[in-house]
Amino acid sequence: QVQLVESGGGLVQAGGSLRLSCAASVRSFSRYTFAWFRQAPGKEREFVAAVRYSGHEYYADSVKGRFTISRIKNTMFLQMNSLKPEDTAVYYCKAFTRAGPIWGQGTQVTVSS
Repeated sequence: QVQLVESGGGLVQAGGSLRLSCAASVRSFSRYTFAWFRQAPGKEREFVAAVRYSGHEYYADSVKGRFTISRIKNTMFLQMNSLKPEDTAVYYCKAFTRAGPIWGQGTQVTVSS
C-alpha cells in the first residue's frame, strides 16, 4: 500500500538549482524518517541527506551548505543549490517504515558543465 512518488529531476546547468520531492502514500499520518541517496553510473549508491520526523537534518559532507532537506508530514523535499557536474546521478527517495525501508523509483539529475 505504501508507495513513494518522486518528482523534480531533470537537466540543469552547473551553478543552478533543482528541487526534488518525494511523497509517501499512506492511509494516515506517519512519523517516517526520510532520506535521499544517489547513484552515479559505475558507482555505489551513497547517502545524501535525511530528515527525521522531529525535523532533525543530516547531510553528507559533499552536499553540506548546498542542499537542504525538509519535510511536511509525509512529503520530503530536497532543495539543491550550487549544483556541480559531480552531483549528476539518479536520486532515490527512501522511507524508513516499521515494515522496513521503502525506496522510490529514482529520478535522474544531470548537471552540465
